[in-house]
Amino acid sequence: MDKSPDAFRTISEVADDLDLPQHVLRFWETRFPQIKPMKRGGGRRYYRPEDVDLLKGIRHLLYDHGYTIKGVQKLLKTNGNKFVISVGHGDLASVEALAAGVQDAGEPRVGMAEEDQIVGRAKPPITRRFFNFVAGDDDQPEVSIGKSSVGKEDRALLQEALYDLLECKRLLDQVR
Repeated sequence: MDKSPDAFRTISEVADDLDLPQHVLRFWETRFPQIKPMKRGGGRRYYRPEDVDLLKGIRHLLYDHGYTIKGVQKLLKTNGNKFVISVGHGDLASVEALAAGVQDAGEPRVGMAEEDQIVGRAKPPITRRFFNFVAGDDDQPEVSIGKSSVGKEDRALLQEALYDLLECKRLLDQVR
């Protein structure tokens, strides 16, 4: 039985929904004061739908766009919760409207140019495009290395492995 969209969620439900470990959500509570789950007896956390939406936006910025925690904190401070929630939903019209409202108020809008906001590269899109080619392109020649050659499928797997390594490096750099 599914819960209603307005129902509170436990930390395990939110962690499963966001594909994150529970300890990451607890850690984010220490870094983002905007995340305030309701706590019941024994310290059990219950997340409101707004909290879950904010967590989705934070996750999207950190994992998909390569922002650092400090960068997301700046976005939240200058643009507000609604901005990050809109980013998480992929609602570009709302993002642009909220960002324009912040600029009109005279506050600087945090953009992608600041050095401490982005670490590494964002994850590849689901289309399986890696760097400058798409797996399965017929116009891509095979690459020869010595006596052996690397086919298109192997090259795509190597590119994917390289991308995974770059993502691991980005995550390790964030921890430092």
